[in-house]
Amino acid sequence: MEIRPITPRYAVSPQITVEDVPAIAAAGFVKVICNRPNVEVPPVMQSDAIGDAVRAAGMEYEVLELTHQTMTPENVKLQREMAERCGGPVLAYCASGTRCSVVWALGQCDQMSTDEILNATTNAGYQLENLRPALDSLRTKTG
Repeated sequence: MEIRPITPRYAVSPQITVEDVPAIAAAGFVKVICNRPNVEVPPVMQSDAIGDAVRAAGMEYEVLELTHQTMTPENVKLQREMAERCGGPVLAYCASGTRCSVVWALGQCDQMSTDEILNATTNAGYQLENLRPALDSLRTKTG
């Protein structure tokens, strides 16, 4: 498991397993968000199995399956709301952490500049420069 902080309250990770959950709890996370569709993983890695382990460890767990087709403004807003409606750090995971980074980036356009958003994701190891036109466009709409 590789946790990559984007902000002090939002980190992303490639796919986690039930065995990773104790370390996630020990790292101080209060919520885990699954952005990976169940059809991409075997049953032992699907959201029900991971969610049961996360809840048993005392954390909140939410699922928002994301694909290229479901990366909609509504889902961007929902991800941000899920991340903000808890009292501490959130870990979002998918296959590589990229989807979790993209959905975070798209949700920050009313709070941060495009350069700040891309610097944060780059520092976490995600090169999202190809999002610059979309981020600039969203900033124009929200700014």
